Amino acid sequence: MRFLLFALSLLPIYVFGQSLNSLKHELDSMYVLDQRNRIWLTKLGNNQPLTDSLTILYKVSRTKLAGALWAEQIKIDSSNLKRADVILKQYGYPGKSRVGVPTNEAVFYIIQHAHTVDGYLPAVKKAAEEGELPFHQYALMLDRSLMYAQKPQLYGTQVACRKLRESAASRCFVWPIDDYRNVNQRRKQAGLPLTVAENAVRVNASYDPSLTMESARKLYILEL
Repeated sequence: MRFLLFALSLLPIYVFGQSLNSLKHELDSMYVLDQRNRIWLTKLGNNQPLTDSLTILYKVSRTKLAGALWAEQIKIDSSNLKRADVILKQYGYPGKSRVGVPTNEAVFYIIQHAHTVDGYLPAVKKAAEEGELPFHQYALMLDRSLMYAQKPQLYGTQVACRKLRESAASRCFVWPIDDYRNVNQRRKQAGLPLTVAENAVRVNASYDPSLTMESARKLYILEL
């Protein structure tokens, strides 16, 4: 009888553990779907065997393959985001202590594809401050939110591609940065390994440290 009572007392712990294990597997699967087509799309131009296999799999011509992959990805993103919303409401942000590394970054990548990230910022900030998520992920999301709001970013992580006002040409540039003189210190504290200038070279973007929102509006058509 005592053994039975002891076993029953452990049942909630076992069920909780199984629930977390199930959540980890689900998030891993969601992340794979989040990235799969995006990775394929980057390889279509220089991987002929992959391109041929995918045209057979999706039953489309090579010219329509990218469109088919992206159309499917849009549906995946929508489904993933709906499920992520449910998970966030049920568990809060599923961080390192709950699902381990690198699964703790799965929800971050999924919600990054939302049309607006403002509603997710508090949960991501809390997870980052508690060490449940790498802080640089929060920095990326915060900068993206500020850019979408037509405000200067804080960590210099966001690059925009816009048309120049004086010509029909487009240019990719680092979005204006608030207090740009100290931005690389903030990046270092957030765990971002490259300086803004180094990252701009990496992504082939123009970088003017003193660019302000006012001067950017004179140079570029910022509204999409």
